[in-house]
Amino acid sequence: MNFQGIFSMSRKDLTTLVIFSIVVLALPIWLQPFGAAYPDLMQKFAIFGILAIGFNILFGLTGYLSFGHAAFLGVGSYTAVWTFKLFSMNPIPALIFAVILSGLFALLIGYVSLRRSGIYFSILTLAFAQMSYNLAYSVLTPITNGETGLQLEAGDPRVLDSMFVAEEAGLPVSNFFGIEMSGIPGFYFCAIFLILGFFITQRIFASPFGMMLRGIKSNQTRMNYTGFNTRPYTLTAFVISGMYAGLAGGLMAVTDPLAGAERMQWTASGEIVLMTILGGVGTLVGPVIGAWLIKYFENIFSSFNESVLHNLFGFLPDGVEGFVVELTSMFVGEGWHLTLGLVFVLVVTFLPGGMMEGYRRITTLFTGGGGDGDKKAKADDTQTQPAE
Repeated sequence: MNFQGIFSMSRKDLTTLVIFSIVVLALPIWLQPFGAAYPDLMQKFAIFGILAIGFNILFGLTGYLSFGHAAFLGVGSYTAVWTFKLFSMNPIPALIFAVILSGLFALLIGYVSLRRSGIYFSILTLAFAQMSYNLAYSVLTPITNGETGLQLEAGDPRVLDSMFVAEEAGLPVSNFFGIEMSGIPGFYFCAIFLILGFFITQRIFASPFGMMLRGIKSNQTRMNYTGFNTRPYTLTAFVISGMYAGLAGGLMAVTDPLAGAERMQWTASGEIVLMTILGGVGTLVGPVIGAWLIKYFENIFSSFNESVLHNLFGFLPDGVEGFVVELTSMFVGEGWHLTLGLVFVLVVTFLPGGMMEGYRRITTLFTGGGGDGDKKAKADDTQTQPAE
């Protein structure tokens, strides 16, 4: 059977897409043993998966490390909530506007920031993100509602809904032609966009455009010396990455119609970087795994308290139980960041290519592969910054 004709994809890419889709759509089933199969967390898995694979298009393919992607996340959220307030509670118009405005904002920031590379580019994006946060928090309060956050109100015009949808008592809920975007339906709505975003990323990675971006990451200076103008390519990658972040921000507002300035803080941008590095920079699936792992730590490990730990270690003798609980409590609950930090240090130290490098090593161990393929993978992993 010729798989090339289906979306112009190779057999390997199609297989990867199918397996990825099955894994995502089956999250409510296989997350049960891990205690993570509740809708709000699965929605976060899908949304931050989109955010991570979009960021990987920029960082993974070009080597340009941005610390400002939280700004696009915030723009997407604010745009979606304003669309709900002015037009309709249908999520499709909200997501369209969120992606477009985030892309335009990324075009503006990228046009300025990409005049520099390396650490200078990273600092510029961080500065823009922090300025965006301060604008949203204190300057543009008529638009963002400041520290309170932008929320829905009963008196919002919602022009399209007022013409075609019967008005209901109380605050409206985002709905896709009658299907409320909360709970399991909300998760599957986000999951569809995650799968679609993964498919687009696959096509970018396999396209001539993706090869150009890899060339920029490998040696941008050499490409410039040959007369090749790399800036339009890096700017396009930056805008696409920003649009992914805007889509993620819009989906946050779809599942919870609220937009706050905290989504634009520099710590949120840092979290996106951690997700990508933890999973595997430049890989297709790695950033999604990194996003899921961090969100699992944040929502599951942070919920552990001493009573839970006492129940868990109740089989131990009293003296030993108290010591083990006291020691373990440092790494869970409010100390979950310590566990995440240790995991990150171990991964970066022993698996520079992230979780996907660990997967490659295990696969090589059992299949007897290696040699040039391993050397090439290591060489690719070391090239994470564009040339100055």
